[in-house]
Amino acid sequence: MGFRGLGIGVVALLALAGCGSQDDANTVKLGMIAELTGDIPAVGASSRNAAEMAVAEVNAAGGVKIGGQAYQLKLVVEDNNAKADQSAAAAHKLITQEKVVAIVGPNASLGAIPAAEIAESGKTLLVTPWSTNPKTTLDSRTGKPKEYVFRACFTDPFQGQVLARFVTETLKHKTAAVLYDVSSEAPKSQAELFRQVFESQGGKVVAFETYTTGDRDFSAQLTKIKAAKPEIIFLPAYYNDVPLVAQQAQRQGIKAPLLGSDTWSSPELIKLAGGAVEGFYFSNHYAADIATPTAKKFIADYEKKYGMTPDDVAALTYDAVNLVVKALEAAPTRDRQAVRDAMSQLSNHAGVTGDIKFTPGSGDPVKSAVIMQIKDGKFTWVTNAAP
Repeated sequence: MGFRGLGIGVVALLALAGCGSQDDANTVKLGMIAELTGDIPAVGASSRNAAEMAVAEVNAAGGVKIGGQAYQLKLVVEDNNAKADQSAAAAHKLITQEKVVAIVGPNASLGAIPAAEIAESGKTLLVTPWSTNPKTTLDSRTGKPKEYVFRACFTDPFQGQVLARFVTETLKHKTAAVLYDVSSEAPKSQAELFRQVFESQGGKVVAFETYTTGDRDFSAQLTKIKAAKPEIIFLPAYYNDVPLVAQQAQRQGIKAPLLGSDTWSSPELIKLAGGAVEGFYFSNHYAADIATPTAKKFIADYEKKYGMTPDDVAALTYDAVNLVVKALEAAPTRDRQAVRDAMSQLSNHAGVTGDIKFTPGSGDPVKSAVIMQIKDGKFTWVTNAAP
């Protein structure tokens, strides 16, 4: 999505690019766009929690040091209601009114893609924690990498490879069905890439069914899938849709297990499913039960502060904030361009979700994935998948 129809002046944005002026001489404003309301509020809540914790830690340790001077970080949070237009508007507000030096978020690709377009035109660094769609970091006109947009997570093409290999090599299945939300960016991308990779490895997709955001009756699609007799059903859906599909599949007598992507990662899925997803697998960005020392500290601190185990969105947001902090500390000034240039030079960051490595000229990190299983009502690590 570009600027047309958004009521946003490209010229005005470009005129403000690079200024990043702050209200307080001792403060650096960091913007955040999260899905606090709308279809996936658990995602936004996790993201905001982790960002607030990361910022508090930085400030408690003396702030972020730029050019020899210490500054306190100020987090400015905007709710995008999990919608594309509100994501673009939030990015515009943060850049032109709040004058943040950088933005973390949105998480869902539906919002991250338009927000990234605004950030790119406004020449403001944006780091999305959880958006896996390739479009987020690519220029829609040239197909080349955006200069100001980065992500803390892996991409859908890599996730598609990981899942397809797991189905064919570990589960030994040769046929699969796919059911996905055609109006949602990440699920659509994941469905298409899974089919492409699965079939390139000798598998056969026997049914490729769609629905639209807000649908609650999947009986027609599941009837077709049942008739096709797949060995497994790939369902790249957000945590609010998965329980409905799983329960309706059970009622139809479908025996094929469901397979998910990172969109399954919220613990809310298990609560809502009522046992209907027990035993199923999905890919994810990190596993709390095999955490590294860095991740263990983050998990312990998060649990102490919020009373719950952090999901992958929280972990990725924590990494995203600290990536921006690292760029700030490597920059000579608070100038937006200086911060973006420093970010582009970061080669490795030991994060909660693993080592995050950027190759020159790309905002997509090279990092591993994990396969999880829902076992005894918990997310349980199964195996790692390296790039």
